[in-house]
Amino acid sequence: MTVETITADLKDKLNLDSAPQQDDTQETAAAPATSAAKKNKKKKKAASAAAPADGETKEDKPEAEDAEGDDDDEDEEEGGNGTETTTVKKKKKKSNKKKKKVAQTEPPTIAVSKMFTNKIYPEGELCDYKEENLWRTTNEEKRALEREKFDQYNEVRRAAEVHRQVRQYARRTIKPGMSMIDIVEMIENGTRNLVEANGFESGIGFPTGCSLNHCAAHYTPNTGDKTVLEYGDVCKIDFGVHVNGRIIDSAFTLTFDPVYDNLLTAVREATNTGIKEAGIDVRLCDIGASIQEVMESYEVEIEGKTHQVKCIRNLNGHSIDPYKIHGGKSVPIVDNGDETKMEEGEYFAIETFGSTGRGFVHEDMETSHYARVYDVQHVPLRLPKAKSLLATINRGVWHSAILQALSGPHW
Repeated sequence: MTVETITADLKDKLNLDSAPQQDDTQETAAAPATSAAKKNKKKKKAASAAAPADGETKEDKPEAEDAEGDDDDEDEEEGGNGTETTTVKKKKKKSNKKKKKVAQTEPPTIAVSKMFTNKIYPEGELCDYKEENLWRTTNEEKRALEREKFDQYNEVRRAAEVHRQVRQYARRTIKPGMSMIDIVEMIENGTRNLVEANGFESGIGFPTGCSLNHCAAHYTPNTGDKTVLEYGDVCKIDFGVHVNGRIIDSAFTLTFDPVYDNLLTAVREATNTGIKEAGIDVRLCDIGASIQEVMESYEVEIEGKTHQVKCIRNLNGHSIDPYKIHGGKSVPIVDNGDETKMEEGEYFAIETFGSTGRGFVHEDMETSHYARVYDVQHVPLRLPKAKSLLATINRGVWHSAILQALSGPHW
């Protein structure tokens, strides 16, 4: 409502003079958000309300309401805090929610590819090169070649992460009173779930071993085996995982009687020594000598009798080729004089076997590990069942029942 719309008769009745009109105009222009300004605006509203009675047309009334409505909007915006004249804008709160990490279940069922959504898997423990090979860590050409092999290494790390998670669960879960078949099935089911077993693309690397006591290695319970794990047993769990043929071969020993603690320490320290000594251009016999020195420095007391821990000299570690668990080179755990060297690009399993006995093993018990011969020539099969079994093997659909039915011992 402006002063110009007020008639002369209205001015006389309201006794308005020019001075108050100027004050009102100034208040409207300055628009201070004060209590005095609000009171003056109320007076103006009262004056405008009386105008229609003295001849103001109905068409002017909506304009006055609009004008007053605009003033009210300004009052609300400008008088929000009583002093500020700038418009206060509400700020949107930024969500600081972080993506929750996928936790593994018990028993393990979530594939590691779903836990590592970027498909980059952890490196694990790294060992530095020895002095003569330190240049490999700084040479730009070697560093570039290492980066080119990232995809291959990443596949190996995926298999290793599967092995680590299944291994940790097995350590927590295996207890005396469990049957050996239940133990094997638990490990192999966890492996299949976590690696997303799919024939030659990913799956179990080889039959799960769970050798007990005097049996040093390569025992898997066959169908009908009712062996149960006992408190006083020494159990060697050995299982593998593969991704696109890159096999992770790793084992650990479980005991429940503390009398065997020193035996476990001897084997663990010998294994760590072998890993540290391994490397490009290292002679295999030198690795064996280092392992033997550490292993045979330990003693174990059992039933009042002290036993020196001995290396089982006819069991070894080995190289690993794609889809081939034994690649052709053996890594001794004693100094056997083999001067064959490790070469760049090769994969090895450093395996150590400690014993309180003679330190020598022989073949015994029933066979449970089998494998297909890699370089065998074509042999015609006549039995339909044999053809069907071979076709299944060739598709890479491996599990314990099939592996135990194959012909030709693996070890």
